[in-house]
Amino acid sequence: MAVQNQILALGLGAGAGYAAYRAGMPLPWMLGPMLINTIAALTRAPVAGPVWARPYVIPVIGVMLGSAVTAAVFAAIGEWAVTLLLMLPFLLVAAGLSFLIYRRIGGYDRVTAFYAAMPGGLNEMLLAGIDAGGHERRIAVAHASRILIVVLCIGLYFGFVLGVRPGAGGVRPWIGLDALGWLDWVVLAACALIGAPLGKALKLPAGNLLAPMLLSAAAHVFHLVETAPPTLVVNAAQIVLGTVIGCRFLGSRLREIGVDMRLGLMSSVSMMVVAVVFAQITSLLTGTAPSQVFLAYSPGGLTEMSLLALAMGQDVAYVSVMHILRILLVIGIAPSVFRRFALPRT
Repeated sequence: MAVQNQILALGLGAGAGYAAYRAGMPLPWMLGPMLINTIAALTRAPVAGPVWARPYVIPVIGVMLGSAVTAAVFAAIGEWAVTLLLMLPFLLVAAGLSFLIYRRIGGYDRVTAFYAAMPGGLNEMLLAGIDAGGHERRIAVAHASRILIVVLCIGLYFGFVLGVRPGAGGVRPWIGLDALGWLDWVVLAACALIGAPLGKALKLPAGNLLAPMLLSAAAHVFHLVETAPPTLVVNAAQIVLGTVIGCRFLGSRLREIGVDMRLGLMSSVSMMVVAVVFAQITSLLTGTAPSQVFLAYSPGGLTEMSLLALAMGQDVAYVSVMHILRILLVIGIAPSVFRRFALPRT
């Protein structure tokens, strides 16, 4: 039965992805499956997320993202210093506002409010929050809704307000299965198959994405391979990813989690507003396009925001580096900040 539910979810995702593609939605093969499966999960349709497949498709996306990195990127690293320096104050302001929303408006206990507000990885913040005695479901809903809302809002904003469409803004043309030679297949497959366990062994943040991305970037910079993975393979990976995100709400009734999702919406919007402000400041100081800095500061997932950067024709390496730094900062300083400010005074 579980297999049938997963097949149904993936079928819905593929259909919604195609419909979103035909409608001109940016990042259609992830946003479409994400939306339809969120609706299906909340309406108690018999769907299930193929969570088992996620570790296999994330390296594919990492290899694809790495193919967008060029030698010119390394010359620009020094220009990223201001963005890097402003990341910590951005996190303090954004997470602080989010904490106040969950604590003052939502009435969450300190532990739950703190770990729900931290824009780190979903799994890391959920596990840390549970260990500290937080409310598991509320922390999970907070982070799942944050990723859903941020990716959806940014994707729709770029697509329907700024006018970015598939085929514009640097989106790559269709790459057929026959466009790759045998050596291309070997190199790209090696980046994925070696990168995923390497990232885990080195304990890198989002290692099964980051390590394949770095290996793919190196392979493209040194011209070991000149093309990206086939479009069909990348689209299939995005369908799986979007389906898994949407099915995170499985087992929850909208009536039961309505308050939690409204708080998630308020938190996500507050963080995006702060991201807009810091993006404008950074743009004035560095001359970097505000749209690119906004993607770098936006509190979505590393994988999702990197995909959005590629779809919007922005610098994938720049956006990815900033999100890696965000995750490292949150994971690294959240426990000490929690002990200092979030624990009740004795």
